[in-house]
Amino acid sequence: MTGQTITQETADTAERAPVTQSRAARELGLKRGEFELAVMLGRIHTVSDAIGGRRRVTREEIERVRAGEGFPEAWMERIRAVGTTEGAALMNISTARFTRLTRAGFVTPVKFYLNRYRAVVWLYLAEELKHFAESEVNASLLTGRAPGTIRAQLDAGVDLRARNWRGRHAGALLRQSNDPWERAAAVASLLDPVQIAEIIRDPYERAYVRRLMPQSFGQGAPESPAGRIIEKITTADDPDEIRWLRANLTIGLSQARGERPAPRPAPKPAPHPAPGTIPTSRAELDAGASPRPAPHHEAPRAAQPDEGKGGRPPEPRGLLKWMRRRGA
Repeated sequence: MTGQTITQETADTAERAPVTQSRAARELGLKRGEFELAVMLGRIHTVSDAIGGRRRVTREEIERVRAGEGFPEAWMERIRAVGTTEGAALMNISTARFTRLTRAGFVTPVKFYLNRYRAVVWLYLAEELKHFAESEVNASLLTGRAPGTIRAQLDAGVDLRARNWRGRHAGALLRQSNDPWERAAAVASLLDPVQIAEIIRDPYERAYVRRLMPQSFGQGAPESPAGRIIEKITTADDPDEIRWLRANLTIGLSQARGERPAPRPAPKPAPHPAPGTIPTSRAELDAGASPRPAPHHEAPRAAQPDEGKGGRPPEPRGLLKWMRRRGA
């Protein structure tokens, strides 16, 4: 195989490789928000990045979307999101009634953003609002006085928009991947850090799950006023919702561990003892102590000819003669 052929094959492989979401949006002629909404609704499928970065889009998927019926006009209409005023007009009701229906949970937001006054603006799928208004089952909710149970809930301050959005968002994230660790990270992204730490005790697993979490909504730093508002919306606060998320995270972690362990640093090789050393105790080795030098054993000294019984040397002969003379 010639070098030119290898180069051509490499170029072809790079051309067919999955692209970033921003590039896919440009090639499809979509704005960032439109592309993200299409992904959340399952209209555009993404794949995991091999190196653990943000999810990407294959060339085949871009071609499939382009070849879809009615692309781009009819396709864009199916992902059109509208606010309260336009939504009420589509359903032919007042904005006040529309807001009551959304707060009571009859209509679920599809996305949100903060305006320049840091007020939360909820958006709804135009296609869903039309279907809701056309259904005979909902006719009593669009005219006349609202049922007493709904009025009581609204008077008590019930607002299910954030909770319903989180449920929809969680479902969208879970549909995007079949990888058990990514699915566990999707569920964990809706819990506060304390809840996550209680469930994921292993620090390496916790770090891996954090790395796989979907990117946060980039409207302000985490500790800024806007960041705190977004954190409140995206973090579960209802007891039933928290129990459901914790149970799903526990099950998801069990499945993920069975699939593969979370990555962790490679163990350090054990040091080899230097020549002339012996190992220390197990406790010392665990504490990182250096091996002790081996004791030096001297060869036994040979007994001298003049050594007496018991290994003591005899008294000098001259001293013995002198003592005898004194005794005499």
